Amino acid sequence: MSLPLNISVKPAHLNLSTSKADLYDSLLRQLHALLDGEPDFIANASNTAALVYGGLPEVNWAGFYLCRGGQLIIGPFQGKPACRRIDFGKGVCGAAADRKTTIIAPDVRDFPGHISCDPDSRSEIVVPLIAAGRLIGVFDIDSPTIGRFDAADQRGVEMLVECFLSEGCESISCWIPCCD
Repeated sequence: MSLPLNISVKPAHLNLSTSKADLYDSLLRQLHALLDGEPDFIANASNTAALVYGGLPEVNWAGFYLCRGGQLIIGPFQGKPACRRIDFGKGVCGAAADRKTTIIAPDVRDFPGHISCDPDSRSEIVVPLIAAGRLIGVFDIDSPTIGRFDAADQRGVEMLVECFLSEGCESISCWIPCCD
Protein backbone atom coordinates (compact mmCIF):
# COMPACT_ATOMS: atom_id res chain seq x y z
CA MET A 1 0.00 0.00 0.00
CA SER A 2 1.29 3.45 -0.87
CA LEU A 3 0.79 6.45 1.33
CA PRO A 4 0.21 9.84 -0.28
CA LEU A 5 3.25 12.07 -0.02
CA ASN A 6 3.20 15.82 0.29
CA ILE A 7 6.46 16.33 -1.60
CA SER A 8 6.65 19.45 -3.70
CA VAL A 9 9.74 19.87 -5.79
CA LYS A 10 9.95 23.47 -6.87
CA PRO A 11 12.74 24.66 -9.11
CA ALA A 12 15.44 25.91 -6.76
CA HIS A 13 16.26 28.90 -8.96
CA LEU A 14 12.95 30.51 -7.99
CA ASN A 15 14.33 31.41 -4.56
CA LEU A 16 17.66 33.09 -5.14
CA SER A 17 18.13 33.82 -1.43
CA THR A 18 18.30 30.11 -0.53
CA SER A 19 21.83 29.07 0.40
CA LYS A 20 23.19 25.79 -0.93
CA ALA A 21 23.26 24.39 2.60
CA ASP A 22 19.57 25.27 3.07
CA LEU A 23 18.72 23.84 -0.34
CA TYR A 24 20.44 20.53 0.40
CA ASP A 25 18.86 20.38 3.87
CA SER A 26 15.45 20.78 2.22
CA LEU A 27 16.23 18.09 -0.36
CA LEU A 28 17.46 15.78 2.40
CA ARG A 29 14.20 16.18 4.36
CA GLN A 30 12.21 15.48 1.20
CA LEU A 31 14.36 12.45 0.39
CA HIS A 32 13.81 11.01 3.88
CA ALA A 33 10.04 11.32 3.30
CA LEU A 34 10.25 9.73 -0.17
CA LEU A 35 12.28 6.76 1.07
CA ASP A 36 10.31 6.18 4.27
CA GLY A 37 8.77 2.73 4.27
CA GLU A 38 9.69 1.85 0.67
CA PRO A 39 12.17 -1.05 0.47
CA ASP A 40 12.44 -1.28 -3.33
CA PHE A 41 15.74 -0.13 -4.78
CA ILE A 42 14.41 0.88 -8.21
CA ALA A 43 11.50 2.87 -6.76
CA ASN A 44 13.86 4.69 -4.40
CA ALA A 45 16.56 5.31 -7.02
CA SER A 46 13.93 6.66 -9.43
CA ASN A 47 12.51 9.05 -6.84
CA THR A 48 15.99 10.14 -5.72
CA ALA A 49 16.97 11.02 -9.28
CA ALA A 50 13.69 12.87 -9.86
CA LEU A 51 14.01 14.82 -6.61
CA VAL A 52 17.56 15.96 -7.38
CA TYR A 53 16.82 16.73 -11.02
CA GLY A 54 13.78 18.83 -10.13
CA GLY A 55 15.21 20.35 -6.98
CA LEU A 56 18.64 21.63 -7.99
CA PRO A 57 19.13 24.64 -10.25
CA GLU A 58 21.15 24.45 -13.45
CA VAL A 59 21.02 20.65 -13.72
CA ASN A 60 20.31 18.84 -16.98
CA TRP A 61 20.81 15.21 -15.86
CA ALA A 62 20.70 13.30 -12.58
CA GLY A 63 20.83 9.58 -12.09
CA PHE A 64 22.51 6.32 -11.34
CA TYR A 65 24.99 4.07 -13.06
CA LEU A 66 25.09 0.61 -11.49
CA CYS A 67 27.78 -2.07 -11.50
CA ARG A 68 27.13 -4.96 -13.82
CA GLY A 69 29.69 -7.26 -15.40
CA GLY A 70 32.68 -5.04 -14.63
CA GLN A 71 31.05 -1.94 -16.14
CA LEU A 72 28.69 0.82 -15.08
CA ILE A 73 25.24 0.36 -16.63
CA ILE A 74 22.63 3.11 -16.82
CA GLY A 75 20.09 2.98 -14.01
CA PRO A 76 17.17 5.20 -13.01
CA PHE A 77 17.70 8.80 -14.15
CA GLN A 78 16.08 12.07 -15.19
CA GLY A 79 17.20 14.01 -18.27
CA LYS A 80 18.06 13.23 -21.88
CA PRO A 81 18.90 9.67 -22.91
CA ALA A 82 22.41 8.81 -21.74
CA CYS A 83 25.33 6.49 -22.37
CA ARG A 84 24.23 2.94 -21.62
CA ARG A 85 27.58 1.50 -20.52
CA ILE A 86 30.71 3.09 -19.10
CA ASP A 87 33.97 1.27 -18.49
CA PHE A 88 35.80 1.75 -15.23
CA GLY A 89 38.38 4.51 -15.50
CA LYS A 90 36.59 6.12 -18.48
CA GLY A 91 35.04 9.56 -18.15
CA VAL A 92 34.04 11.18 -14.88
CA CYS A 93 31.71 8.34 -13.84
CA GLY A 94 34.23 5.61 -14.59
CA ALA A 95 37.00 7.53 -12.81
CA ALA A 96 34.86 8.06 -9.69
CA ALA A 97 33.98 4.36 -9.64
CA ASP A 98 37.59 3.33 -10.18
CA ARG A 99 38.92 5.67 -7.47
CA LYS A 100 35.89 5.18 -5.17
CA THR A 101 35.87 8.89 -4.44
CA THR A 102 33.70 11.87 -5.38
CA ILE A 103 34.88 13.75 -8.45
CA ILE A 104 33.89 17.25 -9.50
CA ALA A 105 34.69 18.17 -13.09
CA PRO A 106 34.36 21.99 -13.37
CA ASP A 107 34.59 21.73 -17.18
CA VAL A 108 34.02 18.21 -18.48
CA ARG A 109 35.77 19.04 -21.76
CA ASP A 110 39.00 19.43 -19.77
CA PHE A 111 38.56 16.09 -17.96
CA PRO A 112 40.90 13.41 -19.37
CA GLY A 113 38.90 10.73 -21.17
CA HIS A 114 35.59 12.59 -20.85
CA ILE A 115 32.67 10.75 -22.46
CA SER A 116 30.21 13.13 -24.10
CA CYS A 117 26.78 11.57 -23.55
CA ASP A 118 25.16 15.01 -23.86
CA PRO A 119 27.12 17.81 -25.56
CA ASP A 120 25.11 20.37 -23.51
CA SER A 121 26.64 19.09 -20.24
CA ARG A 122 29.61 21.23 -19.23
CA SER A 123 30.24 20.33 -15.57
CA GLU A 124 29.62 17.22 -13.50
CA ILE A 125 29.73 15.76 -10.01
CA VAL A 126 29.88 12.00 -9.46
CA VAL A 127 29.59 10.31 -6.05
CA PRO A 128 30.40 6.59 -5.69
CA LEU A 129 27.75 4.35 -4.13
CA ILE A 130 29.47 2.22 -1.52
CA ALA A 131 27.26 -0.15 0.48
CA ALA A 132 28.68 -2.51 3.12
CA GLY A 133 32.17 -1.51 1.96
CA ARG A 134 31.52 -2.49 -1.67
CA LEU A 135 31.06 -0.32 -4.74
CA ILE A 136 27.61 -0.80 -6.28
CA GLY A 137 27.59 2.14 -8.69
CA VAL A 138 27.70 5.94 -8.88
CA PHE A 139 25.29 8.85 -8.62
CA ASP A 140 25.90 11.39 -11.39
CA ILE A 141 24.67 14.97 -11.81
CA ASP A 142 25.39 17.06 -14.92
CA SER A 143 24.99 20.77 -15.56
CA PRO A 144 25.09 22.92 -18.70
CA THR A 145 27.00 25.53 -16.65
CA ILE A 146 30.80 25.47 -16.38
CA GLY A 147 31.91 25.45 -12.74
CA ARG A 148 28.39 24.66 -11.46
CA PHE A 149 29.54 22.30 -8.67
CA ASP A 150 31.71 23.17 -5.67
CA ALA A 151 32.59 21.88 -2.19
CA ALA A 152 29.12 22.82 -0.87
CA ASP A 153 27.54 20.71 -3.61
CA GLN A 154 29.90 17.85 -2.79
CA ARG A 155 28.83 17.90 0.87
CA GLY A 156 25.16 18.14 -0.10
CA VAL A 157 25.19 15.41 -2.74
CA GLU A 158 27.22 13.10 -0.50
CA MET A 159 24.58 13.60 2.25
CA LEU A 160 21.83 12.68 -0.22
CA VAL A 161 23.72 9.59 -1.35
CA GLU A 162 24.33 8.55 2.26
CA CYS A 163 20.61 8.89 2.96
CA PHE A 164 19.74 6.91 -0.17
CA LEU A 165 22.16 4.12 0.73
CA SER A 166 21.10 3.91 4.37
CA GLU A 167 17.33 4.23 3.88
CA GLY A 168 16.57 3.37 0.28
CA CYS A 169 18.53 0.22 -0.44
CA GLU A 170 17.08 -2.52 1.73
CA SER A 171 16.63 -4.77 -1.32
CA ILE A 172 19.86 -3.86 -3.09
CA SER A 173 21.78 -7.02 -2.24
CA CYS A 174 19.09 -9.07 -3.97
CA TRP A 175 19.88 -7.95 -7.48
CA ILE A 176 22.91 -5.68 -7.89
CA PRO A 177 26.27 -7.37 -8.17
CA CYS A 178 29.09 -5.32 -6.69
CA CYS A 179 31.95 -4.12 -8.84
CA ASP A 180 34.77 -5.19 -6.58
